[in-house]
Amino acid sequence: MRRSFVLAAVLFAATSLVAQQKTNSATTPLERKDAGSVRLHKSFLKRANERPVDVLFLGDSITQGWSGNGKTVWKEHFNNWKPANFGIGGDRTEHVLWRITEGKELENVDPKVVVLMIGTNNVGSNSAEQIADGVKDIVGELRKQKPKAKILLLAVFPRSGKSTRNLKDPNVCAADELQPKIKQINDIIAKLDDGKFVTYLDINDKFLNDKGGLAKSIMPDYLHPSKEGYVIWAKAIEAKVESLLKQAKP
Repeated sequence: MRRSFVLAAVLFAATSLVAQQKTNSATTPLERKDAGSVRLHKSFLKRANERPVDVLFLGDSITQGWSGNGKTVWKEHFNNWKPANFGIGGDRTEHVLWRITEGKELENVDPKVVVLMIGTNNVGSNSAEQIADGVKDIVGELRKQKPKAKILLLAVFPRSGKSTRNLKDPNVCAADELQPKIKQINDIIAKLDDGKFVTYLDINDKFLNDKGGLAKSIMPDYLHPSKEGYVIWAKAIEAKVESLLKQAKP
């Protein structure tokens, strides 16, 4: 009797472990119901119905920041592209997945190019592999819904792996103080580049100094770009987006 009980317990534990391993929150679409996210989501649906979108930026607060620190940079570099900014602060891969599936944010847009960067907000709750799987699912959904669109998949930007209070230098985050999981994510998602519809681009070295450190002037909180950071971003992708626009089928 006791042996049967022990065996059952072992089997239950093994089954639970397998179930946990199969569950990846980064790939499970999740709706955000806070007022700010709902408001932005509705504004994207409205924007999609107002006028054509040729270049769609999709992501989290770093992308949303084009309407903040990057506002004047956006106007100077991107206005001729018929652009739209679908970035929501705090979004993780699962939130973007919900937005483009059940949330239907792509339903009334037909972008020629999608500029995607997502995953940094998953760092605290998911492994690099899980986050990369979330990015992969987003790319797959974009390919499914918008098969003619070119996808410019950006490497997740560098960020501090420590509290800013614990940095050696308050003005520069040293290379060994950057979040190492970011490189692990990028090494995996780089393989999504198929040479045809998905182009992976790592511009992270543009933000770093010659010692591999990240200056506060570029990212004041070592996560979100300053205006100077957005200038660097714009200049680093401008030619590539122009090239992809020319390649995109009408």
